[in-house]
Amino acid sequence: MRPVPRRRLLAGLLLTPVLSGCFASGGETAGEGSADGSRLRVALAFPPAENLSPYGADATLLSRLGVTESLTALDANGSAAPALAESWTREDDRTWLFTLREATFQDGTDVTPAAVTAALTHATEAKPAPAALAGVTLKAAEADGHQVRVTTEDADPALPLRLSSPGLAILSPKAYGSGGKGGRPDPVGTATGPFELTKLSGTTAATLDRYDDYWGGRAQAPGIDARFISDGTARTNALRTGQADIAEAVPVSQAAALDENTRHETATTRTTSLLLNTEKGPFKDPALRAAAREAVDTSVFAKDVYEGYADPGAGVFGPAVTWAADKRVKPAGRAGAAEPAGTSLTVATYNNRPELPEVAQVLGQQLEKAGFRVKLEVREYARLESDALAGKFDAVVAARNTLLDTGDPVSVLASDYTCDGGYNLARLCDRAVDRAVTEAEGLSDSAKRQRAVMDAEAAILGTDAVVPLVHQQIITGVGTSVRGVVFDPYERTLIGTGTRR
Repeated sequence: MRPVPRRRLLAGLLLTPVLSGCFASGGETAGEGSADGSRLRVALAFPPAENLSPYGADATLLSRLGVTESLTALDANGSAAPALAESWTREDDRTWLFTLREATFQDGTDVTPAAVTAALTHATEAKPAPAALAGVTLKAAEADGHQVRVTTEDADPALPLRLSSPGLAILSPKAYGSGGKGGRPDPVGTATGPFELTKLSGTTAATLDRYDDYWGGRAQAPGIDARFISDGTARTNALRTGQADIAEAVPVSQAAALDENTRHETATTRTTSLLLNTEKGPFKDPALRAAAREAVDTSVFAKDVYEGYADPGAGVFGPAVTWAADKRVKPAGRAGAAEPAGTSLTVATYNNRPELPEVAQVLGQQLEKAGFRVKLEVREYARLESDALAGKFDAVVAARNTLLDTGDPVSVLASDYTCDGGYNLARLCDRAVDRAVTEAEGLSDSAKRQRAVMDAEAAILGTDAVVPLVHQQIITGVGTSVRGVVFDPYERTLIGTGTRR
């Protein structure tokens, strides 16, 4: 058992917000039983940013609550598994044929090739495009035999993985109407999952009822009353005081406030890293990047900042990517470290994830001990992202779920570390890295693709553009009467058909 730091325990007990009435249900009274279970009261960390549009950051809120589904899903090994598509075949380099299962949308209409084709077409036309479609052009068309044919402009061996993205959820034609709310599709009563979204109350709450005709079987809970509580202390105390049944993303600082039998840790595919601006400023010099990398002691972050709820950074991909460790390649060609000699730099991070400011503070101390002069910049993520992507900081501390958007590790390397990458916080443009990622992109054999991924990771680490700090565990608070919560390393699912109390 982990020791309980006194400062953490006191914080959990003394900062208890007033939460009375927080989980009053919009339908059945919270806690009221039904013939086969009670409604679930769930405290979520991130409020909707886009009216629960399935195309942006809100997509995972919908999938975690069991509302939306895509053609495919990810299995425990990170491979594509059946979801709304029960099977698929590759017809040629650019064409795949997906056979749909018999299912209905929550508005009572059938999941048909025409409906799926329309949903995928809407996704391709969305502005901005869903993250899973960054740099990808695809077309969907109806085919005989309850099938949908998907064709990509370029060969895409990982298309079944890509189509597992929560951002490519399939909604009924009704969802798109005249463009949906604010030009976005409306997921209220139009998805296919075991729970139907019936009401969204701004950014504070959502009400969901069981969808009894779900193709995968009737859910055991009659519904969900979700509350969006961004403050980690408040989320934790909602569970601790019995006002919530499930609290996601319990901050490390609050873990000690929970009884051990209500605290569940899951290794995730989320890695917290230091990303160095290779385009301009001090870290344009590979020797200073090497000095920064040598200054970092990753064990401190895992042991002290995350209090054991993380693993020391080993690479872009951590222990939750189960095949990575055995295939990891040692980086080669790294520059020798230069003397920092008082070099000034700005390190930025965001406070939406409560551990990150502390990570940045400890990191700043390590860098200053090595001879750098460090200024920290901490903002909300929404106010930081554009400046970080524009390279306005010398370094950024960021947490990234490497398999959240597409399920394909090659895609995250292409997005984050290549010259044309859309989320390249390190501003890295290295020919050897681009070649390695391109080689991995063209492979369809799983074993060969995985080996190529690790070769590409080694090429990236060899530039010292990124210093992996920790591979995070997510702490979920679950009441003792609750069963069947899904502890998903990909952070896509939380509530399933077997979740109940």
